[in-house]
This record gives sequence, structure tokens and C-alpha cells, in this order.
Amino acid sequence: MNVRRMQQAYGSSALQTEVEVASPHKLVLMLFDGALQAIRLAKVQMAQGKVAEKGQLIGKAVSIVDEGLRNSLDIAQGGELAVNLSGLYEYCTRRLLQANLDNDAAALDEVSALLDEVRSAWVEIGRKPNPAEAQMQATADAGI
Repeated sequence: MNVRRMQQAYGSSALQTEVEVASPHKLVLMLFDGALQAIRLAKVQMAQGKVAEKGQLIGKAVSIVDEGLRNSLDIAQGGELAVNLSGLYEYCTRRLLQANLDNDAAALDEVSALLDEVRSAWVEIGRKPNPAEAQMQATADAGI
């Protein structure tokens, strides 16, 4: 995972400190949250006819999905799952760009649903300790 790319995609903001100290897992979660928030706000701007604001927010979502999520995938290590996620992120990027051009709120909803589904899986992954951590905890619990 390329942590630097994830940090750059998230952007410099008041949350910069949180980004700098976040684990790679937390960074990915923050990227999902940032993209989903940008999409939600873009939909509001779209409904209000604020073209420039909508475009900026969709651009932010595209940047997070493409430069943050997709570019942080390790295809060599992640294998088929990483390839499939890369394809999904590319699709999401295309749909976001099309939503911007066509003022298509349904496309924003579609991308939001797709990203939210992957985000939910990512949250579940974070709840499961990896085998090395589980072994260390078991050893500590046993007093070894």
C-alpha cells in the first residue's frame, strides 16, 4: 500500500494531522469517507444548480477514488482482488465524470452505493485481527 499516495489524495486540510498518524487501514477508510462525503455534497450542489461547486466536489471524489484508492492498490500482492477493485474504481471514476457532464444524480447514487459497499467490507476487515496479532495476543493472554 502506498501511504504517501493516499495522504496526497486526501489533501491538505485541518485533518492533516490525523492523516499523518493514521494506519494504512484507517487511511483507506478516510479515503472512502472523503469520497462519499464529496459525492453527497455534489448531489446537493447539483440539485441547487450550482455547477461550479458540483464540479469541484465531483473532481475531489474522482481524485480520491482514482489517485487515492485505485493507485494505492498493490496488484502484485493483492492479485485478483486488487485487479477487480482497480476495475471497480475505474468504473466509478467514469461514472462520476459522466454524472458531472450530464447532471446525473442517479449516477452519483450508483457510485455512492458501490463505494459504500466496499467501505463496509473494509470496516469488517479492520475488525478482524491478523493471524500474527492474534498469536501475539494469545501468547500474552497465556502469560508466555
